[in-house]
Amino acid sequence: CAFATLLTIALQWSASDAFSLNGPAFVPNVARTNECNSNNKFSTSSTCLSATIEEPAVVAGEKLEEYVKSRGGNRAIKKVLIANNGMAATKSILSMRQWAYMELGDERAVQFVAMATPEDLKANAEFVRLADSFVEVPGGKNSNNYANVDIINKIAVEQGVDAVWPGWGHASENPKLPASLEAKGIKFIGPTAPVMSVLGDKIAANILAQTAKVPSIPWSGSYGGPDDGPLMAELNEEGTIPDEIFEKATCRNVEEAVEAANQIGYENGIMIKASEGGGGKGIRFVENEADLRNAYIQVQNEVIGSPIFLMQLCKNARHLEVQIVGDQHGNAVALNGRDCSTQRRFQKIFEEGPPVIAPPEIFQQMEKAAQRLTQQIGYIGAGTVEYLYNADSGKFFFLELNPRLQVEHPVTEGITGVNLPATQLQVAMGIPLYNIPQVRKLYGKEDMYGTDSIDFLEEEYKPLDSHVIAARITAENPDEGFKPTSGTIDRIKFQSTTDVWGYFSVGANGGVHEFADSQFGHLFAKGPTREHARKALVLALKEIEVRGEIRTTVEYLVQLLETGAFKENTIDTSWLDTLIKEKSVQ
Repeated sequence: CAFATLLTIALQWSASDAFSLNGPAFVPNVARTNECNSNNKFSTSSTCLSATIEEPAVVAGEKLEEYVKSRGGNRAIKKVLIANNGMAATKSILSMRQWAYMELGDERAVQFVAMATPEDLKANAEFVRLADSFVEVPGGKNSNNYANVDIINKIAVEQGVDAVWPGWGHASENPKLPASLEAKGIKFIGPTAPVMSVLGDKIAANILAQTAKVPSIPWSGSYGGPDDGPLMAELNEEGTIPDEIFEKATCRNVEEAVEAANQIGYENGIMIKASEGGGGKGIRFVENEADLRNAYIQVQNEVIGSPIFLMQLCKNARHLEVQIVGDQHGNAVALNGRDCSTQRRFQKIFEEGPPVIAPPEIFQQMEKAAQRLTQQIGYIGAGTVEYLYNADSGKFFFLELNPRLQVEHPVTEGITGVNLPATQLQVAMGIPLYNIPQVRKLYGKEDMYGTDSIDFLEEEYKPLDSHVIAARITAENPDEGFKPTSGTIDRIKFQSTTDVWGYFSVGANGGVHEFADSQFGHLFAKGPTREHARKALVLALKEIEVRGEIRTTVEYLVQLLETGAFKENTIDTSWLDTLIKEKSVQ
């Protein structure tokens, strides 16, 4: 069956799956008319509104208000600005519409306003069709549109939205966005600005993790604390780490770096990092003091003025992550997690869950550590605590806490039955986590609509009985070093089954433009075991057909899934880069 709409694919999934998006939860708006002035580069006064969607009935609003009140919330969010595009915008609208229908009986109880660039409109972007209305914003790089805090604020105010959903990428990790929205009385669906800001600093984040007794890999902040142990600190009134503790974790000159390296040890190698670095800048690997002295100066010159710290290299590591959600009432739940070890240049290729490489008792420790950190810092919303895990030693180390939802979140939805964008929405409405029906169901509560409290640090959720493996569908050319490609897409043919579901950010006669993320699709295979899910994903990838001007990595993904190392689950984060370097997979 040819891919015509996301709904066509989703209808074939079981209603019990949180990420199936099944049933009449979304009725496609195929008769949208564009009332935009094509010369209007950015004018929220001439909003591009759907000509076929009416305002939600009063009764829908009343149902939402009643639901929020009955679940212990304090704020009914009836209109949301989606400050994102592509996969993020598409998935968020689909998921929250599904929740609205299944919970309230009206998929349009919450209205969605989209932002759309001329490039996204020309490319027939799926999220524009899904939204109730959209505002055309300037094209080009994302600083002109989806990452522009001023434009997001302007639209939010002029469109009268109750909240802003940031997604991932773009402005999702910019503390200026939640701070500016809060000043206007608009809810940011995510953490507060101070918490987001401190998590964005690698040094501060590691100190906070240590304070919550989350294991950290040996680094320059592993010493100087109580009894010369790890540095620890609580957030001060400004929401930051006290300066004197922060400074102890940094290496302000070469001699301090040498001293820290001697404490850490050179056995596994040492990473010199600028806390404000990124994209390959401000990072060096060294194995001795002579190289360290030279590399420190290089890092210092690459990211001028940035604090610098040292960290031991974790070899043969797996990238495991825990999906956490915190609420406004001090609760924090861990919704199992994912194994994202298949990476190319730190870009995830496959994601799967649960992370079976870690024994259940070890992964439970990772979950509890993530929950302690979430509660310690007062984190609100969905986030991901990432770890490096050594399968040989069974040890795990804190990597970072991403203060946002991640593109691979449907893996968690598939194994837990919890709709994550809808959970974000309910948390933003002030509903305690233990009053969210899907969370209660996961924890085996007989009454999904009860209001008895759950101690998430003590109680356990029900055993998981399935495995999900996801594959990102990208517009990249594997024959040219995975160079991004752009162009029209005439048709996407995808045959869904009872085991495989997928969604795409473009429809028929659409395309991927030069400013878009290269990912335009995501497939999720589910089975009772990892091997069952792997085989289902292979078959689905073999059947998918993308016709148009772009190149995709689909055939390459099939070859990776068929390798012995992937089948036997013996990979680590360097596995794929090694294969590419050796050209082991063509």
